[in-house]
Amino acid sequence: MAGGVVQKTGGGTRRRRRGGRTRPMAEINVTPFVDVMLVLLIIFMVAAPLMTVGVPVELPKTAANALPGEQEEPLTLTITGDGLVMIQETQVPRADLVGKLRAIAAERAGTRVYLRADGEVPYALVVQVMGALNRGGFTDIGLVTDTGGPDLDETRN
Repeated sequence: MAGGVVQKTGGGTRRRRRGGRTRPMAEINVTPFVDVMLVLLIIFMVAAPLMTVGVPVELPKTAANALPGEQEEPLTLTITGDGLVMIQETQVPRADLVGKLRAIAAERAGTRVYLRADGEVPYALVVQVMGALNRGGFTDIGLVTDTGGPDLDETRN
C-alpha cells in the first residue's frame, strides 16, 4: 500500500553492518482514510434522496374547506401587442396601474402574479410593468410563455 521512510540507527557515514536494526516510521498515512470518507460521502449523497420517497396513503375524506390560498384564482397581467395593459380581462391605463395593483394586493393573500406579454412588445415596456408589479406589492412574478420555441442548442440537430 504505502511505503514509509526508514530511519537508520547510528551515525551518518558509517557503513551499515549486517543485521543492523532499522525502526519503522511511526506516522499515520491519512490517504486511505480520505478515500474511504469520499466513497461514503458519495454513497450517502446518492442514497439520501431515495430515503425521502413518500409512502402511498389513502387520505380520509372530510368536509373541511380548503385553505384560502389554494382557492384564489391566479392574477394575470397581460401586455398586448398594441402596448395595452390588462389585469385579468380589464384594461388599465399605465398611469393607474400601481394604484390598482396595490388595491388588489391588499385584498389577496398571495403575491403571485403571472405576466403575459406579446412577443412584439418592447423589452423596456415589459420591465417597466414588472417594476410596477413590484411597487404594487407583487413580488412573485411568473413569466408565461408557449412551448415549442427555438432550442438555441447548436449541438442538437
